[in-house]
Amino acid sequence: MTRLLLRRLLWMVITLWVVYTITFFLMRAVPGGPFSSEKNVPDSIKRNIEARFLLDRPLYVQYFHHLGTLFHFEVGPYHIPYVWLDFGNSYRQEDFSVNEVIAQGFPVSASLGILALVFALTLGMTAGVVSAARRHSMFDVSFMVMATLGIAVPNFVLASVGIIVFVFALDVLPAAGWGTLWQIVLPALCLGAPFAGYIARLTRTGMLEVLGQDYIRTAYAKGMRGKRVVVHHALRGAILPVVSYLGPATAGILTGSLVLERIFLLPGMGIHFIEAATQRDYTLAMGMVLVYTLLLFLMNTLVDLSYALIDPRVKIE
Repeated sequence: MTRLLLRRLLWMVITLWVVYTITFFLMRAVPGGPFSSEKNVPDSIKRNIEARFLLDRPLYVQYFHHLGTLFHFEVGPYHIPYVWLDFGNSYRQEDFSVNEVIAQGFPVSASLGILALVFALTLGMTAGVVSAARRHSMFDVSFMVMATLGIAVPNFVLASVGIIVFVFALDVLPAAGWGTLWQIVLPALCLGAPFAGYIARLTRTGMLEVLGQDYIRTAYAKGMRGKRVVVHHALRGAILPVVSYLGPATAGILTGSLVLERIFLLPGMGIHFIEAATQRDYTLAMGMVLVYTLLLFLMNTLVDLSYALIDPRVKIE
């Protein structure tokens, strides 16, 4: 396991560097810049602003300067060295550094993402298990139709329908805002619905495959009840495809909240990401991209490690 973690750490550093390089040059290849929209600014002031952020220097100078300031090595309590990422100051939000913006928005996005993931797992796995256990029944057909709709309908369309139904028609949930659990229930449902559909289909497929195995037939032959066989024997082998999906799904839930945070006025990372892209805030956009890349890499690593816990036949090399 130690060798695996060391290899993943090396590949994580390489992946972050590649993503950083591609993002850096793509953002600067687009015409304009963070201060090109400023009006009635004298040329001397504009030159001073560009000089402050090194925007008047060649691209390779800017690249190596920002890359050199990205990684910080410090010594913490008990003389333990550690590394942390310093994305620098925001170009457009002068009173905040990129690290401060991320620290303020990440708890909101994480809360929304965790609640959406819990909803997706609960609804998706329940629907998948019931559909597999009662194959070709009305439950199976109904749940798979709902799963297909959840996958096909975009989450911003679900958000619009949810606001009409739960806010205006039934008046049971608030329309927007942040601060209480009820304010993120509706956006979490809209965000988790497509992922619940995928999980339901994966669970059903895995469950149908496991229910045809010899050890399941043996359990039925010994007189075990259907519910006990499904929950205690079949489910453990059937959730491996779901676990594989959870790695990119977790990062997808966080990145998928970009539009929903704007619709429901949640002060998460999504709003800052959109503003950074529209205002050409290079450092803020770079920080958001690297954070999402790091989350995706870490979640995929946790998924690989969880295989050995779920299935003893899987060996970590």
